[in-house]
Amino acid sequence: MPQTRDPTLDTLLDLDGQALVVDPAGRHWVRFVVTRVPVTPDKPHGLDYSLTLHGPDGERLAGFDNAHPVARQKRGEPQDHRHRLRTVKAYDYQDAATLLGDFWATVDALLRERGIIP
Repeated sequence: MPQTRDPTLDTLLDLDGQALVVDPAGRHWVRFVVTRVPVTPDKPHGLDYSLTLHGPDGERLAGFDNAHPVARQKRGEPQDHRHRLRTVKAYDYQDAATLLGDFWATVDALLRERGIIP
């Protein structure tokens, strides 16, 4: 059965190369790097992506990407995972809209924990 095209994919692809300030003081920012790649077992959705939140010093505080496998991911399995501070866990990629929603929820949670937003 052919795979149905993800209608939210264009929104994600349109964010490629964007960097956005996400706090009132302008000290935290997010960056999006999203490109199409051939479909493979480790990138079954045909995307190479990195969605990251950075702190004032440029340190990555959180992110979702598929650049490398993480613990318990075998070669040839999807490499999708998320970073939150120093923790890295596998991420179950569903579609572009879910990825964006999960990323923004993580950004909001971290900024709230740090007292940056109410």
